[in-house]
Amino acid sequence: MQLADTPNKVNEMIKDYIMMKQEIARLERILYGFTIPMENWGVAQYGIDAAMPRGSNGKSQAELRQMDIREKKQLGRLTILRAKVTILEKYTDSFPDLATNIIYDRILDGWTYKSIATELRVSATYVKKRKHYIVDLITNEQKTQKVPKYTKNP
Repeated sequence: MQLADTPNKVNEMIKDYIMMKQEIARLERILYGFTIPMENWGVAQYGIDAAMPRGSNGKSQAELRQMDIREKKQLGRLTILRAKVTILEKYTDSFPDLATNIIYDRILDGWTYKSIATELRVSATYVKKRKHYIVDLITNEQKTQKVPKYTKNP
C-alpha cells in the first residue's frame, strides 16, 4: 500500500496530522514506556556512534513473539503513522516561495483557510489553491519515488 500516491490520501494525511502525532506519542508510551524523538525513528548513525554498541528502541524478536494480538496491531499502526508523519514533515520549508511554506505550516498546525488568509492578508481562495498545489506536488513526488510499500502487520 502506497501511503501518499493519490490526492485524497495526501489530503487525509494533512487533515489527520495533529491526531497522528498524538497517536504516535500514545502508542510509544504504551509499547515502550516512553516517547521516542522523531530524529531517532530509524535514522542511520555515522562515525564513532555507528560502531558503538547500544540498545534498540524497537522490540526484540523474542519480545515480538510474546506480544499479544492487540500490541502487534498497535505496533503496525505505529509504523504506518510514523511513515505518514515523516512524509509530511519532509516537505516543511521545501516549497519555492515563502507564502506556500507558511501556508503548509499553518495547515499542518490545524489552522482554517480563513485564519491563514487573515494572517497573511490574502484571500481564502488563494490559500485553498496553494493547498491544492501542495497536495499535487506531494502526490506527484511520492508517485515517482521508490518508496517501500508499508503493510499493516509488523
